[in-house]
Amino acid sequence: MTHPQPHQASDERYVRGLAKLIEIDAEQGERVVDSLADIAPDFARYLVEFPFGDIYSRPGLDLRRRELAVVAALTALGNAAPQLKVHLHGALNVGVTREEVVEVIMQMAVYAGFPAALNGLFAAREVFAARGEAESAPA
Repeated sequence: MTHPQPHQASDERYVRGLAKLIEIDAEQGERVVDSLADIAPDFARYLVEFPFGDIYSRPGLDLRRRELAVVAALTALGNAAPQLKVHLHGALNVGVTREEVVEVIMQMAVYAGFPAALNGLFAAREVFAARGEAESAPA
């Protein structure tokens, strides 16, 4: 993983955020950060520091609930399939079940409409299939 150079004042936030990102998203999150290295390394640093170093690291909600909220929000947006897939992996990584994912996405049909929920379900199907293949592959 290529790490953007954190500013001195934000080293602690970056280190805390990177640890949280890896805890939740593992290689999915690292790929997002790496994909920004050549175009916007500062943005990659902000992505690690603020959402993961500040928000995800707060007490009050466990990672399961945080990821369910993110899955709901990204589904409701209806135009964030790549980010939704990353967070679907993250939700599953922190113990959210496939059934919980499907129920949260279906709930979004009420508030964001059927097209957004359909897009979310299709993204979930792709993630479930990818994980099913990876989980059943010989070691």
